Amino acid sequence: MPLFLHSADWQIGKPYARVHDPDKRARLRQVRLEAIDRIGAAARAHGASFLVVAGDLFDSPTPSSSDVSAVCQAIGRLEIPMLVIPGNHDHGAPGSVWHGGFFQAERQRRAPNLRLLLERQPLELEQAVLLPCPLLRRSEAEDPCGWVRQLDWASLPAGKARILLAHGSVHGFGGADLDADEENPAASGNRLHLGASLLEQVDYVALGDWHGLKQVNAKSWYAGTPEPDRFPRSSDYQGGQVLLVEAERGAPPRVEPLPTGQLRWLPLRVHFTGDGDLERFEGQLEQLLGDALRQDLLLLEESGGLSLEGHQRYEALLERLEAQLLRLKRRGRCVETPAEAELAQLTGRPGDPLIARVAAGLQSDLLEAGNPEAQANGAPASEGPDDPAALIRRALGELHRCLQAAERG
Repeated sequence: MPLFLHSADWQIGKPYARVHDPDKRARLRQVRLEAIDRIGAAARAHGASFLVVAGDLFDSPTPSSSDVSAVCQAIGRLEIPMLVIPGNHDHGAPGSVWHGGFFQAERQRRAPNLRLLLERQPLELEQAVLLPCPLLRRSEAEDPCGWVRQLDWASLPAGKARILLAHGSVHGFGGADLDADEENPAASGNRLHLGASLLEQVDYVALGDWHGLKQVNAKSWYAGTPEPDRFPRSSDYQGGQVLLVEAERGAPPRVEPLPTGQLRWLPLRVHFTGDGDLERFEGQLEQLLGDALRQDLLLLEESGGLSLEGHQRYEALLERLEAQLLRLKRRGRCVETPAEAELAQLTGRPGDPLIARVAAGLQSDLLEAGNPEAQANGAPASEGPDDPAALIRRALGELHRCLQAAERG
């Protein structure tokens, strides 16, 4: 009974283009490389005899030479055989990394334990038979597993577990579509048909393409990426693991997720009904993040509104968060909603008649542009960042900030 690790979607070289700080981008890229050593530690701790990677070892079919060298060196440290198929990101078409002389030389020099599977044919190992379904182009119109259904099953060793290795979406679970967002578009094609007749003949299906952990059926699993690379879209989304699999011919596989992720991708929702909620929000952040520096990425979904002064405190807090986190992604808006006392302070300035007139004009425009019923209840109107009411609120906020700065100076 082979005991092995199943992983996928390393995507080494991922650019993290939405992270603007180059040092933070470098940190994110380095952590993905370091995940290979954590996979090796898991293999040694549990006695795994080999590792399969179900596609997308690299983020591109033409990764940089430095990424190729770093990956090969890390794989060489695994101390067990590693077998990999190309996925949609690092497909096996002519001209891709797998055919290049540099990769082949580095693999031979640094990672002799790495075996690339570009042929759709059975591969017999000491304890199992692999059925690789490599992607030979980014998007395959035909089922990459189609060749397996034509196999003469009687020709395979009778007592060895049969492990299918594939990259794509399966019927009933469009992994690429579910995992897609504005930063990670869905791939097209590469639909895998894992029908009952095929599943009867295999003992485990090692899948790649979806970046979260997912059991598709009794024999088929997505391992997810060993280092998370996106914010979870549901409460049951799990990233940052490798699967420990025990397979036996004719028996259900035994599968155990092992954690390998280091960074946390955290979602947090906050709704402000007034400045008093700021203290509650700071408490949430303290409980969630603590003092950890550059260990977390935060998706902040914000709504509601704060006074002009409260909004200034909120922006100062977000500036500190930007420095602490590897990334702060904001979704939604916290609206600047001038309190009555703040409006009175701006419009009632006999010593500054010009400022008072400007503030009064903005106040009048806000009443016309906003939602009077919502404002009467103390809530900001529903508005986008470029709506007239939003622009007027920002103008009042800037005026308030300028006056405060002048008084402090």
